[in-house]
Amino acid sequence: MTRTLHAHSSADVLAAVAEELDRGGRRDRLLRKAAGGLAFILADYLVDHCGSAYGRHVTLLVGSGHNGADALLAGIQLRRRGIKVDAVLTASTAYEPGVSRLEAAGGQIISADTAEALESLSRADLVVDGIVGENGRGGLRGRTAELVSAIPPEVPVVAVDLPSGVEPDSGEIRGIHVRASLTVTFAAPKPCLLLPPGCHAAGDLRLVDEGLPTVSGTPRVRRLGDRDVAALWPIPERTAHKYLRGVLGVVAGADRYPGAAVLAMLGAVKSGAAGITRYIGPEAVTAQVLSAVPEAVPGIGQVQAWLLGSGVDNDEDQDKAIDTALRSGLPCAVDAGALKACVRRRLDGERAADAGKILLTPHAGELARILGWMGQRVDRSDIESRPMYYGRIVARELDATVLVKGPTTIIVGPEGVIASQAEAPPWLATAGAGDVLAGIAGALMASGLEALDAGEVAAFVHGRAAMRAHIDNDNGPITASEVAAAVPATIGKVLGAARFRRSVST
Repeated sequence: MTRTLHAHSSADVLAAVAEELDRGGRRDRLLRKAAGGLAFILADYLVDHCGSAYGRHVTLLVGSGHNGADALLAGIQLRRRGIKVDAVLTASTAYEPGVSRLEAAGGQIISADTAEALESLSRADLVVDGIVGENGRGGLRGRTAELVSAIPPEVPVVAVDLPSGVEPDSGEIRGIHVRASLTVTFAAPKPCLLLPPGCHAAGDLRLVDEGLPTVSGTPRVRRLGDRDVAALWPIPERTAHKYLRGVLGVVAGADRYPGAAVLAMLGAVKSGAAGITRYIGPEAVTAQVLSAVPEAVPGIGQVQAWLLGSGVDNDEDQDKAIDTALRSGLPCAVDAGALKACVRRRLDGERAADAGKILLTPHAGELARILGWMGQRVDRSDIESRPMYYGRIVARELDATVLVKGPTTIIVGPEGVIASQAEAPPWLATAGAGDVLAGIAGALMASGLEALDAGEVAAFVHGRAAMRAHIDNDNGPITASEVAAAVPATIGKVLGAARFRRSVST
């Protein structure tokens, strides 16, 4: 993905459609453009996954809204390519011109209440979800839920605009819903396509330009692409020296967890974002760090930012170093063993000197513990089902940026800005990966990036490096050490592609 995606609320997208219609844009024209793009993608998908499009069987699940209309009109174009198309009508009404024209083109119109609807799904090579869209709320119910549940697991599903049954603006899932292999969206992505857990039901994402003007209103969620990551990445000036590039202090590791210190240091050093990385930790761990990362500088000294807590486990000297760092007013990336000290200080009101400079990097279980320290009893499963909601609470109450690690990482600023990154393969769910991420984020903060930008960019590079390591391993498993090793080449590729695009454009 080269450009940044901005997801807008369903209300803002509907307002853009209404504005276009008010200025004379015809609804039929918008529907035709959307349907044309959708039909092209559907036919392409059949070729990629079935070897051909001609003679294949597509079942449309059609609701009463725009998504159903798009599906019907796309079905007409599929019929012209020799594809068998059934339209299962899941509501009492549907886009009538689409129904009649599809029937005239040889498509079959089927009522959802019949056994024929289930038979069509069982025979389909591809199912298209056009049930509900931006106006949908809550899980699917009744016969529609039965139909969605009856889709054979091996049959791919393409969702129109968003998977039905997923909350459009929050990504929350509250019942039976469509799980798509691919989602084709229009005008602008809805937040659910970038936010977990809804984004995990959306599959891959394709955007079709249906000719709407730019959607107005503040985007609800953003996802950085290569260009913006390259623009934010701290590239040293020709005259720079190591101190000018920033110094990161790292308080990490313990006798029980020396690997956390090594991996955090590797993440920081391999990123190249800071000129010097200092390490503070137990003597035995320091020796292991220096052996694995000879570029590390041991001991306390002047720094521009701190990484605190990765693998820290009840060490009095480290606890003092963490306390000193949190009182310094310098930017801090706060992980694992430093989270509790940071939260307690901020709940006590000790935050004026570092407003906007704190990045917390919890996983869902740690975020649940943070909320417990704040007086709210929340289970890990609650966090995983509503990460944006709980991330916002913590960011606001603690005046900090919160990076919630997961299959899709979200970054929430204290002012409510929400970002999302999902560059990584599932193999990144491995021990030590979070330590590498924290190291990258800390180095970026030492270079001068603010907490929100550092969290976004670190999550992007971390995920992209994991994907690079995954590919280098013939699409096999990866380790956190391999992710760290892939960071320099990952950054180089992003920066090189950006330079190439700039040279071409000029």
